[in-house]
Amino acid sequence: MRLGLLLTCLLGRIVAGQQRAAVLNPDHEIVQQLIERVKQLEAEVRELKAQRAASASAPAQAVSAPATAAQPAPEPARPAPSQTMPDAMPGPSAGFAGMQFRGFSDVQYHASDLRGETHSFSLGQFNLFITSRLSDRLSVLAEAVVEADDHNAVGIDLERLLLQYTPSDYFNVSFGRYHTDIGWYNTAYHHSTWLQTATGRPFLFEFEDRGGILPVHNVGISVNGRIPSGKLGLRYVAEIGNGRASPSRPEGVQNVHDENNGKAVNFGIMARPEWLRAFRAGFSVYRDRLTPEGMPKVGQTILAAYAVYQASLFEFLNEAVFIRNAIGETTRVIHSPGFYTQVSRRFGAVRPYFRYQYVNVPDSDPLFPGVGLRYGPSLGIRYDVSEFAAFKVQYDRTDRRRLSGFNGVTTQLSFTF
Repeated sequence: MRLGLLLTCLLGRIVAGQQRAAVLNPDHEIVQQLIERVKQLEAEVRELKAQRAASASAPAQAVSAPATAAQPAPEPARPAPSQTMPDAMPGPSAGFAGMQFRGFSDVQYHASDLRGETHSFSLGQFNLFITSRLSDRLSVLAEAVVEADDHNAVGIDLERLLLQYTPSDYFNVSFGRYHTDIGWYNTAYHHSTWLQTATGRPFLFEFEDRGGILPVHNVGISVNGRIPSGKLGLRYVAEIGNGRASPSRPEGVQNVHDENNGKAVNFGIMARPEWLRAFRAGFSVYRDRLTPEGMPKVGQTILAAYAVYQASLFEFLNEAVFIRNAIGETTRVIHSPGFYTQVSRRFGAVRPYFRYQYVNVPDSDPLFPGVGLRYGPSLGIRYDVSEFAAFKVQYDRTDRRRLSGFNGVTTQLSFTF
């Protein structure tokens, strides 16, 4: 009798405690639902394991079907390689459903004997590369960069924004702001120093806001695709856009308004033979008309050619550009040649490299007379700290026309996330 009373009291306290807990915890029912859901998932897992075991015990001939029974589905068309990131990116990108993110940045220390320049640590570009596949043929690509200028002010630049339509390997079209398909380097590395072997781009392909002489960015339409050529692997690219603004304008990229009614056009052909997949070669022709304030119009033609061999162990990069600026309605023409060559060899996690570059803009050039003649070698070592980070040390020697040459040393830690 006493034992029964004791059990009754204990049960009463337990029930009362559970009721109070249910009142104090408004998520009690949610927790119970989650527990039930977990139990359901466990049951489904057990069922799937049973089905897998049953299929594994089936006769071997049911598994080994004839090779002709099922043909692989044709591979869907992909966006142009020129507007996607290189294949060296490790691992899957993380992000929201339907949207993928990849980040890049670097921190470096630079010292130089150039008069007026101080030895400084500096933050590199904080680059967010965003992609979203809307359907099998439609996708969006964006590249936003946060960076500081020479006055230590931080700003945000939308470097690329593209709506891409890829119905086939022979015709792909992109609308928006893109990297102009001039040469190879500009569309191979975009805004990431981690992807590059060296600490930075060759001066020939420097960005507009850093003194570059090429129209690296453009706003308009870019079309590309395969050319039926068998194992030669030919591709074409055709672009039309606002082109680059004259140096007299505050912004080098004409995102909203063109300074004239003419449009910049670019056409290129490139080859990637099947028997030598590490090799690429191509050429392009770019044409635009610029209208600098208070000066005659400038008809600009840019010819570019490259031959590149890039494998996992060895790379050999060679590019040349020839800029022709015709002044107004006169017969006066200014020529500006430039080239670079870069070679590197990987030994495990270490990759030593050498680069030589040359740019010669005459003092009479109507657009970039201050660039002048620059040439010199660069020597460096890249060490891959991990799959996602690299440490680089680079020495640069730069000689100039009628100015003193200078030396510089840069150490850089670049990474992706």
